[in-house]
Amino acid sequence: MGTTTPPRTLAEALRARGDESLAGLLRARPDLLNPVPNDITQLATRAGTRASVVRALEHLDRFALQTAEALAVAPDPAPYDTLLSLLTGDGLDDGEQRDDVGAAITAALPGALATLREQALVWGEDDRLRLVRTARELLAPSQQHPSPTGLGPTVAEATAGMSPGRLQEILAATGLPATHDPVSAVAALSALFTDRTGMAELLDTAPVEALSVLDRLVWGPPYGEVTPNPTPPVKWLRDRGLLLPVSTRTVVLPREAALHLRAGRAHRVPEPVPPAVAAAAERDPQAVDRAAAGQAFMALSTVEELLKLWDGGGPTILRAGGLSVRELKRAATALDVTEPVAAFWIELAYGAGLLASDGETDERYAPTPASDEWLDLSAEDRWTHLATAWLAATRTPGLVGGQDAKGRALSALGPELDRSAAPDVRRRVLALFAELPQGAAPEAETLLRRLRWERPLRGSAPTAEGSDLRSRLALWTLNEAELLGITGRGALAAHTRALLDEGEDTAAALLSPLLPEPLDHVLLQADLTAVAPGPLERPLADMLSVLADVESKGGATVYRFTPGSVRRALDAGQAASDLHAFLAAHSRTPVPQPLSYLIDDVARRHGHLRIGAASAYVRCDDEAVLNEILADRRSTGLRLRRLAPTVLAAQADPGSLLEALRDMGYAPAAESAEGDVLITRAGARRTPPRTPPVPVPEGPPTPDDTLLGAAVRAIRAGDTAATVARKEPQESATGSAPSGTLPRTTPAETLATVQAAAMTGSTVWIGYVNADGAASQRVIAPVRVEGGFVTAYDHTADEVRTYPLHRITGVAELAEEGEG
Repeated sequence: MGTTTPPRTLAEALRARGDESLAGLLRARPDLLNPVPNDITQLATRAGTRASVVRALEHLDRFALQTAEALAVAPDPAPYDTLLSLLTGDGLDDGEQRDDVGAAITAALPGALATLREQALVWGEDDRLRLVRTARELLAPSQQHPSPTGLGPTVAEATAGMSPGRLQEILAATGLPATHDPVSAVAALSALFTDRTGMAELLDTAPVEALSVLDRLVWGPPYGEVTPNPTPPVKWLRDRGLLLPVSTRTVVLPREAALHLRAGRAHRVPEPVPPAVAAAAERDPQAVDRAAAGQAFMALSTVEELLKLWDGGGPTILRAGGLSVRELKRAATALDVTEPVAAFWIELAYGAGLLASDGETDERYAPTPASDEWLDLSAEDRWTHLATAWLAATRTPGLVGGQDAKGRALSALGPELDRSAAPDVRRRVLALFAELPQGAAPEAETLLRRLRWERPLRGSAPTAEGSDLRSRLALWTLNEAELLGITGRGALAAHTRALLDEGEDTAAALLSPLLPEPLDHVLLQADLTAVAPGPLERPLADMLSVLADVESKGGATVYRFTPGSVRRALDAGQAASDLHAFLAAHSRTPVPQPLSYLIDDVARRHGHLRIGAASAYVRCDDEAVLNEILADRRSTGLRLRRLAPTVLAAQADPGSLLEALRDMGYAPAAESAEGDVLITRAGARRTPPRTPPVPVPEGPPTPDDTLLGAAVRAIRAGDTAATVARKEPQESATGSAPSGTLPRTTPAETLATVQAAAMTGSTVWIGYVNADGAASQRVIAPVRVEGGFVTAYDHTADEVRTYPLHRITGVAELAEEGEG
């Protein structure tokens, strides 16, 4: 094909492209790479399949899609001027379309057309633009699938099958000369509807009610129902072909007539320019960074609290997977947040690899070993870990509490929460934030409008989950970003900009000075409380969380000491002297006397009773205490009986007996079979090593430059092999091979031919059957023939390969230049 010859097919258009252009196509449509096409023809065929075209259309912005829709209702092929006219109109609509919109369309159309060409949805020169057939079928109008433009079929399509007599009646009613040729009649009617002057004169004679009917149909849908005895206005329109029958009860406004009424425009509102994202408020950038850093610190505290909550083994897993509603409510109460927010924190910890299933028979959620490593990181590094996991996660906590397509409830940590579009939406929302000046908070509605413009096919269609998913994902992103400290007061923080543009290290460096320094002290008060005026160092916080209960949180955390909390510390192996020393070392105020008395009193009674396994037993050196327990009515359910003066046996298990006696006001301690006190340490339960959940991709991953280069070379080599001129094999003992089939030669002829090619350095055409029995044609340049194998450069695969001679069905020479 000469350089000036216009392409006749999509394959020819792709073959004429440069390597960079082919790489751009494969980058924009990575589904075409799986597997790598054998040649250009196969690439073009795959690019025209329905699934691939639908995927490509879904990634177009609104104006590129409007351009494709206009081509779908234009003649095939269509000149560039015709396409431009369909988008701008013919300029005769009494000023309805402003000049600035027309200028914007004229300026934006070359870019939109370049996008469609790059993605192989449009091919051909500007004087013969062609939309690929599959895209035309998807976007062209039909009664079952109306066109997005709202246009109906052409006159020729609507009158297909109409009787010649009926056509003559329409011509007579419109004042056109009669013709007995149906093709000429359809052409005449089409010419009338596309003639501005003729149509204006025809509509001037129309009843006012008929014009009202046209007004209802002009912008779509173009179909209407009629009764067997239509009203006079409808009958007037039907007699003149302005309404053509589709069935006995349905009529349609033909495309040419609708375009006249629209002043030539395919779309009511063309959108060549993306809508701007407006700023709702301008805030001080430093105040934004401080607010975001404060929220980032709260996020870290919340996740740490969640890990502590499930430290000894979290909630059980539902049979269908995920958390029960009751367990979600329990977690929300413990974290002092709403249930949707609790679901977000749980999903975030799970997505970051900090929580997972323990895999036991009674399967539960628990912290992973990676959570301990995460807790050892600095605060800023812990935050970047969470933020990075959130950006990449496809799990969507906003869906929790809703229903799937089958009406089943969606639970936190359940298996149905992955939405592959989530990472793309999150990054795009943050990119739109970043386009605004620092400190500017965008208006949510303008942001959603911009997202719908960028992905109209995905942004306008409702889903089984309600309104369109991308808009819901965007709104969830706004809320989650504020919770996580990605944004502050509605604007993007500086450390988030750094995370998106420069990486985790830069983001951590910017966030670090804004986070509060952890404290090594608390303020003990006489009412058995301790006030932490800020975040505490981890060892101090861990010990205090065992020794006291959190009473309130905020700028300062208030801890309360109770007999139960002190007993918890003693159960963990601490002695009373250890607790006194700990409080004295970490309090900026003197240790109050009531607190010292509380610790000594609980320690004096702690372990006085001993619980072990018989089913269970109670052991105490003080017989009076056992007598008191036996006399207490609350112990009736334990079915206690005395085995010895200092031993009681129970029909309850040790754990239940321990809790029951504690509820009665005693301070028992569990003991081992050897009689030693059992120490229960916090944080002893961990899952086996787990990897974070893998995001569910939205499609094939975008290939890197190395893969693209190799793929383009392989396609070019395969195309060379597929299009090279060949000589048909000579007739041999097995007979001649019909044209287009694998070459057939005898083993002796095959051996002689490839040996000669190896000696002369020439290229031959072979038929080859692999070990799986798949037959293929290849163009090879033999290098060496020995031991029953031929080593050759395979032009099809663009690499050196070795082939067993017994698997070569035959061999033929390539045609010389000018042959074939």
